[in-house]
Amino acid sequence: MNKWDERFMNMAEFVSTWTSCARAGRAIGAVIVKDKRILTTGYNGAPAGVTPCRDKGYCMRDRLGIASGTQAEKCYAVHAEQNAICQAAKLGVSLEGATLYCTHQPCTICTRLIINSGIKRVIYKYPYPDEFSMQLFAEAGTLVQKYDELE
Repeated sequence: MNKWDERFMNMAEFVSTWTSCARAGRAIGAVIVKDKRILTTGYNGAPAGVTPCRDKGYCMRDRLGIASGTQAEKCYAVHAEQNAICQAAKLGVSLEGATLYCTHQPCTICTRLIINSGIKRVIYKYPYPDEFSMQLFAEAGTLVQKYDELE
């Protein structure tokens, strides 16, 4: 692992602390980088102008008994990877050939956005039980690496 990978993963961990998600253990951060420069960051939280769960005082998914990894549409939060990609679109920043550092392995929904945004490398720290996302990455030719397995 090189120092740049370490720096950018540390930044993703730091960005995850900005979460507005009320669900325990759901602080997730993402940093998109190209040529050793940070392009955008994202964390999981409610869309702009929407009151986040933390301020509402409850997690809708917990109240409804929704298991992690299912029914993603029933949540106020936008995923960290989605927020980082949306920020790039908002600012007019191309992500073609970029690297995404994220605290958690992306879900299938995020994976599709990552592929279509032109990101070519994904480094994640914590696994997520979504084999289909890994199949999509492989088929698209996106390099995916677990942080602790980098050489």
